[in-house]
Amino acid sequence: MDLLRFLYGTLPGRILLKPLTAPWLSSFSGLILDHPVSRILIPGFVSSNRIRMEEYEDASYHSFNDFFCRKIRPELRPVDPDPGHLVSPCDGLLSVYPISSGLVIPVKQSCYTISSLLGNPSLAKRFDGGYCMVFRLCVDHYHRYCYPDHGRRSREVRIPGIYHTVRPAALEAVPVFVQNTREYCLLRTGGFGTILQMEVGAMLVGRICNLPAPPTVKRGQEKGFFQYGGSTVILLVQEGRLRIPDELIRKKEVPVRMGQMIGKAVE
Repeated sequence: MDLLRFLYGTLPGRILLKPLTAPWLSSFSGLILDHPVSRILIPGFVSSNRIRMEEYEDASYHSFNDFFCRKIRPELRPVDPDPGHLVSPCDGLLSVYPISSGLVIPVKQSCYTISSLLGNPSLAKRFDGGYCMVFRLCVDHYHRYCYPDHGRRSREVRIPGIYHTVRPAALEAVPVFVQNTREYCLLRTGGFGTILQMEVGAMLVGRICNLPAPPTVKRGQEKGFFQYGGSTVILLVQEGRLRIPDELIRKKEVPVRMGQMIGKAVE
């Protein structure tokens, strides 16, 4: 954390940060972590992050990145089947923010507009009065994610950017989500209106790996996965379509698991 505060909070640190956040460095790091020799990193990572490997499917890993996007046993992530429930698309730390006048305040003093997040002012207006749900994934979280409901999906839109870490020290200094590479699609649902689902890459995450999908997808269907690093998933929900439990609105960074109920449809 002290290193992050130096990089983001001081002039020398920010000078050093510029080459560190270049996309080529993340791409190069990704190539290293794709190489078979990177398997030597796996035992230490498992030990230091106290990862319970018995929770994951048996597999032989060809590289560290192969291990990082390992699949969890399906019975450990049951998907809420109630059609009136919106489910979490991933494991992570959830913070919920009302969208007011196009603004979202994800952390402390950092303010972001939905318009700059999407790079599309007209699309951003569709979510005025709704909710922004931010799921922060740490390196020890499960790094695969799914669709939060049944629906018809749009094509993926990719917004290139600069890779920044998504840890809190960075969030205090720069508009992280606006500068990071991100991808999103729109999901037209029956009970929740149109939902926007976005994935945000972080420092040393060279790829957001969204999988090919048909026009119609199902709740709990795998959408994709992140490769190494902390990452973020964001859901934007339209006004008047979702009731969110009070606990999720009052508290920030509430631990959630993929498939669990995070809101109910408004009758």
